[in-house]
Amino acid sequence: GGLSLLGAVPGAPSCPHGPALLFVKISQGQEEGRRFYACSACRDRKDCNFFQWEDEKVSATRLAAREEYNRNHQPSFTHRQNVERYKNFVLLPLSKRRFCQECQQLLLPAEWEKHSSHQFLCDISAAQLRSPSQLLYPLENKKTNAQYLFADRSCQFLLDLIISLGFRRVLSVGTPRLHEMIQSKASQEEDFRVRSLLLDIDFRYSQFYTEDEFCHYNMFNHYFFGGEAAHETCRKFLHQDKDERIIMVTDPPFGGFVEALASSFKKLMAMWKDTEEGHNNQEMPTFWIFPYFFESRILEFFPSFSMMDYQVDYNNHALYKHGKTGRRQSPVRIFTNLSPRMIVLPAEEGYRFCAICQRYVSSDNQHCEICNSCTSKDGRRWKHCVPCKKCVKPSWFHCNKCNCCALENHTCEKTDAGCFVCGKTGHKRSTCPSLSRS
Repeated sequence: GGLSLLGAVPGAPSCPHGPALLFVKISQGQEEGRRFYACSACRDRKDCNFFQWEDEKVSATRLAAREEYNRNHQPSFTHRQNVERYKNFVLLPLSKRRFCQECQQLLLPAEWEKHSSHQFLCDISAAQLRSPSQLLYPLENKKTNAQYLFADRSCQFLLDLIISLGFRRVLSVGTPRLHEMIQSKASQEEDFRVRSLLLDIDFRYSQFYTEDEFCHYNMFNHYFFGGEAAHETCRKFLHQDKDERIIMVTDPPFGGFVEALASSFKKLMAMWKDTEEGHNNQEMPTFWIFPYFFESRILEFFPSFSMMDYQVDYNNHALYKHGKTGRRQSPVRIFTNLSPRMIVLPAEEGYRFCAICQRYVSSDNQHCEICNSCTSKDGRRWKHCVPCKKCVKPSWFHCNKCNCCALENHTCEKTDAGCFVCGKTGHKRSTCPSLSRS
């Protein structure tokens, strides 16, 4: 069987991560199965085991128990309390500044005894406080938090690009390292004019940023944990002054549902449109950082987007690092609704401008005269297949049995099977008419 996301619906039950999303189980060639609610942020039941059938009658006792559970699984301090704690923390002499590594918490002297058996860091400097993503342990659950943090090279490139394009406000959705680079420069350089608002599901950042700098946010269901006050903070930030253009930069977990992410980003774009009348026919400028193999899914929801060749790399990811070659190169790219010719990629890293495509491409991405495009997606030189009428990866060969290109040692399994949902040919599961009707 398969699983299909139906999305956020009014009146959905909630778990500690906010309103749940509605799903349906489907089997090939059969009617869709029973609908159910599950956690929006966690696809692994071990991380959040919330589950409820859509048509299930939930007793008052169970509802009360659920509300109690949700309350007990919220952070021990509110954002406002964390802001006050931070003010007290920075007043302490260096010798009394401690950070509990087990609880991931800044400690005031009165709390030392409670954490005496834990591992902690001492002498927390101002530089460390300006770089919380290096102080905190990354949450590396691929499907929930996936805090693979930008390497300095990629982070600096993104910031330089944002400034060169004339943007002065950055809505940082799940990009804590970019946010902290902006905050750090703003606090140290008088002529630095870029501002940032971080929206992130990791509440630990509330220890380091004020309520105007950070909102606890779930990008899978567009949920502000701080309620209307946090929503208003975001709305005010999106209300740009005439000289302060704004861009959204987002780096979601790669294991998350693209449909859910796209829905939330469209709602953030709608908030931006509502802030001023002149945005009616425009889309908020956006950089969506995601692997290239999701290109068709992203373009399905945002046809105005295009994919850049720039390879984004991460400090704490075993594979997505700069300088690797062949199949080991980072597959992570920038998807944007800005004109591709405006995105200037660094020549010193092997990028060049294609005058025909009117965009910057990697040096090995050769222009195909038949496709009339620079066709490579993964940084290697692709080759044109005449029978397939398209360019394919260099390791692929045309198989006459399958009538398509594949790896040389693949198993031929030519089949007339159609859509996974309804069994008919001519379309894929993602565009199945039966799903659209549901």
